[in-house]
Amino acid sequence: MRALDLAIIALFLVGMPLLGTWIGGRQKSSTDYFVSESRISWWVVCLSVVSAETSTLTVLSVPVIAYMATPAQGGMTYLTLALGYVVGRIIVSFVLLPRYIAGDLVTAYAYLGRRYGDGMRATASVTFLFTRLLADGIRLFATAIPIKVVLKDYGVDASYWTIVVALGIAMVFYSFFGGARAVVWVDAIQMLWYVLGGVAIIWVLAGQLPDGWFGSAVDANKFQLFDFTSSPLTGAYPFVAAFFGGALLSMASHGADQLIVQRLMATRNVKEAQKALIASGFVVFLQFAFFLFIGVMMWAFYQGVDPVKGLGLNNKDELFAHFIVNDLPSGLSGFVIAGILAAALSSSLGALASSTVTDVYERVRKAPMTDEERLRHGRIWTLVWAGLLIVCAGLFASSNKTTADPIVVQALGIAGYTYGALLGAFLLGLIFKRASQADAIIAFMTTVLVVGFVILGVKFVGSTPTIDFAKADATRKSLTGWWNTPLGVAVTLLVGGLLSLRHSSGVPVGDQLDVETKA
Repeated sequence: MRALDLAIIALFLVGMPLLGTWIGGRQKSSTDYFVSESRISWWVVCLSVVSAETSTLTVLSVPVIAYMATPAQGGMTYLTLALGYVVGRIIVSFVLLPRYIAGDLVTAYAYLGRRYGDGMRATASVTFLFTRLLADGIRLFATAIPIKVVLKDYGVDASYWTIVVALGIAMVFYSFFGGARAVVWVDAIQMLWYVLGGVAIIWVLAGQLPDGWFGSAVDANKFQLFDFTSSPLTGAYPFVAAFFGGALLSMASHGADQLIVQRLMATRNVKEAQKALIASGFVVFLQFAFFLFIGVMMWAFYQGVDPVKGLGLNNKDELFAHFIVNDLPSGLSGFVIAGILAAALSSSLGALASSTVTDVYERVRKAPMTDEERLRHGRIWTLVWAGLLIVCAGLFASSNKTTADPIVVQALGIAGYTYGALLGAFLLGLIFKRASQADAIIAFMTTVLVVGFVILGVKFVGSTPTIDFAKADATRKSLTGWWNTPLGVAVTLLVGGLLSLRHSSGVPVGDQLDVETKA
């Protein structure tokens, strides 16, 4: 790794937080800090949403999915999930977004508070905080992978712990000083940066691949788009499970996850938020296709050798970083690595802080906070969550060598435990008008237990389910993770719906929100 590359990376890591702080300016209120009072254009928010959800995990891990795919799996079947994403976002845009934005809310869980009460609001918020901590711990670790490869090539054997601490400091800087406005704009810039890096990689690979590589990739099913032959229960990306599961997963992540909802609330109005969210679905589809194609080109470049056994890497997720460091020219390598590192600065700290302060702390305190107090506590919790993310990322890095799945699959797997319950709680309040707060909380907790039991304790021998808490193997397979969110939604609606039958007909306390949004 040349000094020029390291200089570019260092300049980026210092310059991007400073740029975000400058863009964010001075926050005049807690609302400005959490969701930005100077409303942001929909296309900027669209890019921010894409960067927040797929950034590092997409850049590092999605190419590996295409690279490692067997002829039976198909190299592009991951795109089925992205098709479901588009459908899910369209539904969220017209069902949930109007209730958040026209209702002038700061977090998505404030809707649950108005619909059910503070108990359900706090339950959903705490669930979001815990899930986001784990998922973003993986994201931060993922961004440390290319840095470790770069430093090792330069003769510096830095630990993952050291790297995630440095990244955490850079991430918290502009989140603390710049608020939501800085987060959204920096996200948009980062996405453009790493996409340009991907274009440069395709340009370099195209000049180095042997004649006939494309035909060989076609023969190996690297461009197969849909999988209609694998088991819909245990296959990697079977069409029904990936499409339907992707749609429900997208509804949960973009309608019930404060990380994304916070960004959408920074737009000018409901229509702007809808345009940002729907457009992000199509951008994500193109982005997935883009990085899967890079994975196919790398398969041709390395002739399909195993990243660990053939190239001596610690795990297969280091493959893309290995190529960038060893096979790109000086300067360009630093530019691409900086683009990947940009993903680390796609901060969830503002979302974590806003949910903690407004959904949990203010409810526990049971006394109104002044706007100045809310802003001060928002910044304090931004620092607290930064520290927790660093610890989580370091712990995950310490145990990752024993994990077989790509990091993008691991991150989505964590969300699978709770996303169905979160989305189900929102839909329960919309569909079952009699459902009370107690009904929603019981249904929510039941769902988390049922989904956790299925994930950990149900294995399939062929198409026959068995109760087995041992690790899955070639003969006993787990239910494919794309069913976790649909299962969770179904359990929540079933349990909550049945419990709501106990009540006489009437308008629950939270329906005044529908009146407010219509006004």
